[in-house]
Amino acid sequence: MAGDAKKLQPIIIKKVKKGGHSAHGGAWKIAYADFVTAMMAFFLLMWLLGSTTEGDKKGIADYFQSPLKVAMTGGSGSGDSSSVVKGGGKDLTRETGQVKEGQSDAKRASYTLRALKEEQRKAEKSRLEQLKTKVEEVLAENPKLAALGGQIRLDMTREGLRIQIVDEGNRPMFDSGSAVVKPYMRELLRELGNVLTEVPNRLTVEGHTDAQAFPGGDKGYSNWELSADRANASRRELVSGGLSEARMLRVQGLAASKLLDAKDPNGALNRRISIIVMNRDAEDAVLKNVAEEPEADAAPGETGPTQLPQIGKMPQTQSPGPAR
Repeated sequence: MAGDAKKLQPIIIKKVKKGGHSAHGGAWKIAYADFVTAMMAFFLLMWLLGSTTEGDKKGIADYFQSPLKVAMTGGSGSGDSSSVVKGGGKDLTRETGQVKEGQSDAKRASYTLRALKEEQRKAEKSRLEQLKTKVEEVLAENPKLAALGGQIRLDMTREGLRIQIVDEGNRPMFDSGSAVVKPYMRELLRELGNVLTEVPNRLTVEGHTDAQAFPGGDKGYSNWELSADRANASRRELVSGGLSEARMLRVQGLAASKLLDAKDPNGALNRRISIIVMNRDAEDAVLKNVAEEPEADAAPGETGPTQLPQIGKMPQTQSPGPAR
């Protein structure tokens, strides 16, 4: 029995293996890669800080403080004005942002308020030029008015189209010291009133006299009152020709303050009526009570005064005295 028990007992054999160290895995490689990446990022950050201008730094700081404001308004350091996120470009020495890659040759049409006003000025100037041509045609087609061609001057000024009717020694607009319009000038003014209805611009009517003192002017009525009365009489004739009262913006008498012929202060050319078809800038200056610049010679692109040819002759009317 004892021999049988020994035969059933298991035999345990222990083997001890001796060899090299076991593998530690690849965790150290990941840590080293993270370290190299961090060092590269740090190097790039230092390089960018050293090569970026103050304008770009300010733009970046402003963007992170208020990104929507910078995106909408742009400015120094804000980068490409057509991109929501500002920035881009290659030259880091520039103080302002640059155009994004691939858009440097793109032409963008931007319509600003200033450009829109400039387009309006051009269109208005073209309309006034057409009106000037129309007035010349109407006067040339009417034999009675064509005879007054030498007394009518048309020119473009900073205020707009100016129509001047000047006196002649033997064909004055008014009798000396009077504000009653002569019959032939009444017909001319009414015809002008009819033509001026074709444009919506407001008008200024100015009366001018020569430098000769009005008799008895020291008692109150002088060339100032006379020029104002003549301008107002001309306004009434324009309205009788069909022009609306609402189109009149200013009626004024200037006496001899703006002589047309300064070399001859008492000359007939200084006795005149000026009708100015005003442009939008001149209207705004009057309505806003802004001091306007003194009238100068025609600027580049403006046409000088044109004198209509004298086609016919009118019966001469003798003035009772020196016209003024």
